[in-house]
Amino acid sequence: MHEAVFAGASIGLALIAADGRTLRDANPFLCRLLGYMPGSLAGASVTTLLTDRTPVLAPGIRRWRRADGNGVDLRLTITPAPHDGRGDADLVAVVEPVDADELVRAEQNRDALVAAGLGEWRWEATSGQVSLSRRAGRILGYPAGRSARWSTMQTGFVSEDHERIHGIVAAALARREPWEFESRFTRGNDGMEVAVGVRGAPTYGADDTLTGMVGIVRNVTRRIEAQKLLREREQRLRVATSLASLGIFEWHLLDDAAVWENERMFEIFGRRAEEGGVGKGEFLNRFLHPEDRPHVRRAITKALREDGILKVSGRIRHFGTGAWRSIEMAGRFERDEPDRLPRRLIGVVADVTDRLQAQERQTLLIRELHHRVKNTLATVQAIVGSTARTASSIDSFYEAFVGRIKSLSHTHSVLTEDTWQTAKLHGLLVNELTPYIETEEDGSLESRVSLIGPEVDLPSDIAVPIGMAIHELTTNAAKYGALSTRQGRITVSWSIVPGGEAGILQFAWCESEGPPVSVPSRQGFGSRLLQRVLTTQVQAEVRSEYAPEGFRLSMLAPLPARNAALNPLV
Repeated sequence: MHEAVFAGASIGLALIAADGRTLRDANPFLCRLLGYMPGSLAGASVTTLLTDRTPVLAPGIRRWRRADGNGVDLRLTITPAPHDGRGDADLVAVVEPVDADELVRAEQNRDALVAAGLGEWRWEATSGQVSLSRRAGRILGYPAGRSARWSTMQTGFVSEDHERIHGIVAAALARREPWEFESRFTRGNDGMEVAVGVRGAPTYGADDTLTGMVGIVRNVTRRIEAQKLLREREQRLRVATSLASLGIFEWHLLDDAAVWENERMFEIFGRRAEEGGVGKGEFLNRFLHPEDRPHVRRAITKALREDGILKVSGRIRHFGTGAWRSIEMAGRFERDEPDRLPRRLIGVVADVTDRLQAQERQTLLIRELHHRVKNTLATVQAIVGSTARTASSIDSFYEAFVGRIKSLSHTHSVLTEDTWQTAKLHGLLVNELTPYIETEEDGSLESRVSLIGPEVDLPSDIAVPIGMAIHELTTNAAKYGALSTRQGRITVSWSIVPGGEAGILQFAWCESEGPPVSVPSRQGFGSRLLQRVLTTQVQAEVRSEYAPEGFRLSMLAPLPARNAALNPLV
């Protein structure tokens, strides 16, 4: 009966010697599987039947040599044969074909999974039980084998990820597709938190119902931490470049393509982000100033051939405004190997237009300061000499000298405080006249003084001499003219008429209803200032009238054009 079962079995059966070295017999199914005639394998050596010439047959998947010389993978399950009590018992082997998917999951490949840091797992739908390989158990902190139910193990994932994980798996099952996710997991044995990457796929039964899932798990803690550190470094770099207003770019040499890494690059060039960056050709021919192209090309060539460091400056046309902007660019060429041409340039760009303009303004202001100090010292020297010659006593000298120095100081203060280095004509008049007359509740001058004219900003070149002239006119009016009595009146009018670089200032000082006026017997400092200084420094036409009803002065002074470089707001 046993012989009949052996011969008629629809699976491969073999009777093996107790030492596993000899095939005593093989049933017809196994002979056909290997391409041999029934009965022809009896007594065959195991060494000749296995492609790797293993002398002893062992359980598992083995590669057999067919009669035609080709190999075939077969699974062996070996059990002892019934023992008759005489000698060593033979072995019975069940031999089955192995499909490709099963072969990939064979025991011999588990070493490769372990080497890759992968652990295998299986979930059974009916019991909810999770089975883990040894590697998976070490990663998750659970014993290998049927270690826990899924309801218990899933609590190891951080609570904020539960909904996300459920959504990923449910969506994949609905599509009957594999799935994967990453999450933090608290190990079951020591409570240590690790980052894991989990992949899985559903398995289905003969009736197409879900029977479970199989997959792999991997500890990705180091990779996650490395990515976090990289993101933090990138964030610090972006913050630093943002605070420094630096644009970051990459230029790929082979295809002459550029990647602009941050918004600042687009701001510097005046382009929109959707337009993308520009390569070397477009940069040189479209954006860079024609005069700067030769030295920029030379700098790029030098960096390519020598140390790989690029430092260059130039002017680019802002795409949005069309204005020329000054930039400085620095970068390093990267090579795959020391002797090969660079593959890309990584660098930064800074818009230094404002800094260069500030340096130019500073240089101009220093020259202006030297010029102004020189003129001021000359004016002070003249004030000292002229005041001393006309003073009748130390007290009168002191009073006149201090008043004139205060006027000079005030004018300089106004010029220094003003962005454009200018002084308002109306402000100079109010400052000099206020000490001698009363003011209204709103701060305006009383009605016996009239100031009539538009807003006029006097550049520094003429503001100092005109300010001192107003001081002398006011002082004379307070001593001898309209301001020396309560009835006297002063009318100051001015306007700008066409002519010169920026127009001509038409200025008139008229006194009335004061003491009778006569032509002075000698010319004092005030008279010399009004005539000489205004004529020399302001190139003004000055005319004085000593009419009995009141002193009058008229002046035509050309206004110089403003120097835009003195304005730091430009």
